[in-house]
Amino acid sequence: MKKYCYILLVLSYLLSACTNERAVFFREGREAGIFPDYDGVTIPPNIAPLNFSIIEREKATAVFSCDNYAFTLTSNGTGDFVIPSKKWKTLTDKAKGSKFEVRITVKDEEYKKFEVKVSTDPCDDYIAYRLIEPGYAIWNEMGIYQRELCNYDQSAVYENKMTDNNCINCHSFCQRDPEKMMFHLRAKHAGTVYINGKEIEFLNTKTDNTMSALVYPSWHPSGRYVAFSVNRTTQVFHPSNRVEVFDKASDVVVYDVENKTILTSPPTFSTSDFETFPTFSADGRTLYFCSGKNCVVPDSINDLMYSLCSISFNPETATFGETTDTLYNAVTQGCSVSFPRVSPDGRFMLITVSAYGTFPLWHKDADLCLIDLTSGETRMLDGVNSDCADSYHSWSSNSRWVVFSSRRLDGLYTRPYFVHVDADGQTSKPFLLPQKKPAEYYSDLLKSYNIPEFVTGKISNKSYAVMKKAKDASAAQNLAFRLQTNIKNSINETEY
Repeated sequence: MKKYCYILLVLSYLLSACTNERAVFFREGREAGIFPDYDGVTIPPNIAPLNFSIIEREKATAVFSCDNYAFTLTSNGTGDFVIPSKKWKTLTDKAKGSKFEVRITVKDEEYKKFEVKVSTDPCDDYIAYRLIEPGYAIWNEMGIYQRELCNYDQSAVYENKMTDNNCINCHSFCQRDPEKMMFHLRAKHAGTVYINGKEIEFLNTKTDNTMSALVYPSWHPSGRYVAFSVNRTTQVFHPSNRVEVFDKASDVVVYDVENKTILTSPPTFSTSDFETFPTFSADGRTLYFCSGKNCVVPDSINDLMYSLCSISFNPETATFGETTDTLYNAVTQGCSVSFPRVSPDGRFMLITVSAYGTFPLWHKDADLCLIDLTSGETRMLDGVNSDCADSYHSWSSNSRWVVFSSRRLDGLYTRPYFVHVDADGQTSKPFLLPQKKPAEYYSDLLKSYNIPEFVTGKISNKSYAVMKKAKDASAAQNLAFRLQTNIKNSINETEY
C-alpha cells in the first residue's frame, strides 16, 4: 500500500510540473496554528469578520467555504488574513444555522481544516467596557468605551481626561438600553452619573447611615430601582495572587430612582455578614446577593467565603421579604461566589466561583458556573473555563450569548470572550473579540477590558454635559449638592 501511495505522489508531482503548477501535499492530522483560536467556535451571524494570523507568520492561502459558496484569500508576508466584509457577510448568511470551513495552505502544505459554526441567534449590536491599565496602586488614563460588534469601530463613552484624570467605573445599563445608564466618578468630582435619554443627573449617594457612596449596581427591570452595594474596600499585595481586593465591611441597598430614597432591609444590611454584588431577577421580584460571614481581614482572607442568597422584593410597595434563601452554600460547595447575573428570560444564572473572597479578577482559579433556576442544577462550565481567571460576565438581551472577561491569553490582561448558551444551557467553545489585526492589536494593547456589558444600540455622546455637571457640582460643594439630590433613607438607625 505504501508503494502505491508513493507512486501516486510522484505522478502528482510530475503532472503538476508539466502544467507549471506546484503540488500541494496534505499532512493528515496536522492543525494550522492560528491566532486567535477560532477552530470549532460558534459565532453570532452579526459578528465582525474573524480575521486571524498563522503562527508560522508566512505567506499562505486560505479557502473559506460552505455548501454553496467559497472564496480564497492570500495572506501577507506575516501570515495575516483580513477578510473582506462583503465576502464575510455572504459567507455567514449562507452558513447561518450550519457551519463553514477554512483550509489553509503554507509552503505547499495543506493543513487540517477548521470549522466555525454560525448560530441563528444574533447578539446585541454593541458591548461597553472600561479600558484600564492593570495598576496596583495608581492609574492615569482610563475611559468607558463602546464597540460595534458587526465591525471594528470603537468610540469613547466617557474618558477621565475630561474630569482631571479621576477614576471612573461601574457602568451599568437598564435592560441593556444605551439611553438609560449610570456610572461612578471617584476621587475628584466624586459622584454617580445617571443618564436617562437627554436627562443627566449627578448624584452624591453617600448618606450619614451608609458606610460609602453606592458601588456595584444592578438595575431593576422596570428602571424604577437600582440595587447597590456599599463597601469599605481595600487593595493589598498578596502571596497567593498578584493583587488582593477585599471588603472590611459591605451591605446591599436599593435606590429608588423616582423618590431618590435608599431602601434597606435587615438581611441585606447587617453587621454580622458582608453583603455585596446584588442583582435582580428577570421579573424584578427577587433580589440576589452574595453574603459572607464577618471576619478579620486580611488575616482570615483565605477563610472568607461568600454564599449566593436571595430575598423577595415587591416593586409596587418597595418592600423586602423578611427571610433569605441560600441558592449556593459556600461552605458545602467549597467555593466563594461573585458576580451573579440572571439571563433575561429568567432561566439561568451565571456566577463566578473561586476558592475564597469576592473579588476574583486576579484569582487564577476563578471559573464560571451556571445555575438552572428552574431545576436548581449547578454546573461548572468546563468547556468555557481556562487555567487563568475567568470572571465578570454579561448576558445578551435574547439570553443566548454571554460576554465575559478572561486572562487566558497571557495571565496579565483581561480580554472579552463570547460564548453561546442554548435553551438547555449547553455552551459552545468561547471566542475572542475579533479585531482587524488581532495579533498586533492584542500584543500592543497594555490595558484590560473591564466589565464588558452588552448594549442594544449605540450610546450617544454626552461627555461634555457630564463633565459640566460634575464640575458644577464640585464647585457648589457637597452640602448644597446633597440638598439638591434630596437623598433620604429608610435605614434602621440602630444598625450603625
